[in-house]
Amino acid sequence: MASPHPTRARISIIGAGPGGLTCARILQRHGIAVTVHDRDRGPDTRDQGGTLDLHADNGQIALREAGLLDRFFELARPEGQEMRRMNPDGALTFHAVPAPDETFKPEIDRGELRTLLLGSLRPGTVRWGRTLDSVGGPADGPRRLLFTDGTTVEADLVIGADGAFSRVRPALSPGVPQYTGVSFLEAWFSDVGNRHPGIAELVGPGSAAAADGERGLFAQRNGGDRIRVYLIRRVAADWITAGGLTADDTDGIRALLLDEYAHWSPRLRRMISDNEGPYVHRPILALPVPHTWEHQPTVTLLGDAAHLMPPLGVGVNLAMLEACELALALANAATVDEAVRGYEKTMLPRSVETAKALEGGTEHLLSADAPDFGGPAAEPSPPRSWE
Repeated sequence: MASPHPTRARISIIGAGPGGLTCARILQRHGIAVTVHDRDRGPDTRDQGGTLDLHADNGQIALREAGLLDRFFELARPEGQEMRRMNPDGALTFHAVPAPDETFKPEIDRGELRTLLLGSLRPGTVRWGRTLDSVGGPADGPRRLLFTDGTTVEADLVIGADGAFSRVRPALSPGVPQYTGVSFLEAWFSDVGNRHPGIAELVGPGSAAAADGERGLFAQRNGGDRIRVYLIRRVAADWITAGGLTADDTDGIRALLLDEYAHWSPRLRRMISDNEGPYVHRPILALPVPHTWEHQPTVTLLGDAAHLMPPLGVGVNLAMLEACELALALANAATVDEAVRGYEKTMLPRSVETAKALEGGTEHLLSADAPDFGGPAAEPSPPRSWE
């Protein structure tokens, strides 16, 4: 089958996260029709996760091409760039305060970013409640998308922006995420100025971290006077059941954590003991390095679907940059095949280089010696990345 011109192609994006929505927005700005399929029942089905820092040299480039950069700066929190690091005794060992006009990587809540991107799309672009089962059809097209409700869609190009456990990836690669040996436990705190003033003071307007070489803690200020804390530990993947616990046994998990962090400052331990509701388990996964595939003219990947890495501040930024590059390639190519080939020529080497640099990077999250804790500033991913 001859590869069609992008303006005549049936393009389906799987996944309505930042990458998929950014790609759809830029395609529409260039007059290219696109449909986004997402398994959520609607835009408010689930919590979208924590806060993101969008960088001037990747995420902000994508927003500029999407025509949304000015609105982003209206919503973003430049003060969120402040970073604190403490030792387990609670003593401040590093403190970076952004200049008043610093805009290199301001923070924005994931939910706000998603709302911004969704509002920029033409009505009906996103088809909710569409869980992809598999991608079939010949490599030269058309491709056949089979959804779990039994419906099918034909496409000339399928873009997998569907995260860690991508259902598009098997059409290109046998790669599957592997556990890195490090897990997060997420804890929530709301109305912190009134309910948790001590924690609010420790974290400040941005992020705060501490580690002792075996375990760590990363706290990030979210919008709406909320704070999320990630307790970072080197544990077996089945540590909850192996310890005779269940995921909803908040008291049992809290007792275990307080024992593990017993030598830490009581002020820091408040982030373990005072959380509202249950902890949420987030095992950190990564794709094998390098992760590449043989080019096909009808399927490609971006973001975590292409290169799931440890959460060290590059995931969403890289996904949005790739979404931008793919959309612009389609806007300027004579055929879909030409566009995908050109996009992958740039994207794959860069993602391999980045993944190699971050391989084993979860150890950085536990290091007691890192002076500038990069932390999961643009992560962790939305909850379903760990399902």
